[in-house]
Amino acid sequence: MIRLPDPGQPAYLRLVRASAWYDLAVTAGFATPWTYTLVHDALSSSGNALGLGALPQPDTWQTLFANLMGSVVVVWSLLRIVRTQPEHGLFDGVARTLFAAWQAYALAQGASRILWPFFAVEVVFGVLQLAPWWQRRRTSPENDTAVPANRNSTSTKGG
Repeated sequence: MIRLPDPGQPAYLRLVRASAWYDLAVTAGFATPWTYTLVHDALSSSGNALGLGALPQPDTWQTLFANLMGSVVVVWSLLRIVRTQPEHGLFDGVARTLFAAWQAYALAQGASRILWPFFAVEVVFGVLQLAPWWQRRRTSPENDTAVPANRNSTSTKGG
């Protein structure tokens, strides 16, 4: 059995921070209509050049939702970078599971295959961030809460 870092260990926190830096780099361009146009054109050109397919032409609604997603992910990324906590990895892993599910749905519906590398990163970071929690839960059945052992508790045992 592979032993993964406990969510409270520095190695896990570095993983959470690395996933945040990746998200910031990949999604910052989605946060404004002007930068989204540039990112859209670059992705579409790359998709065409690699034979993976172009993106559909942007419209007002697509741009709005890209900007909303970009803005939220940028803020979420900054929180994970500035105030990294083990629970951020748990929640980010859940969010990545959702993102990967919707990306898989889009791919199944014929979305440009340029989405595949992004899907792969979502799955990898999701598994890496969730697996230590699953492993910890399996090996510590008395631990009913998903809080790392080194975190301070507001309650005390026996009192």
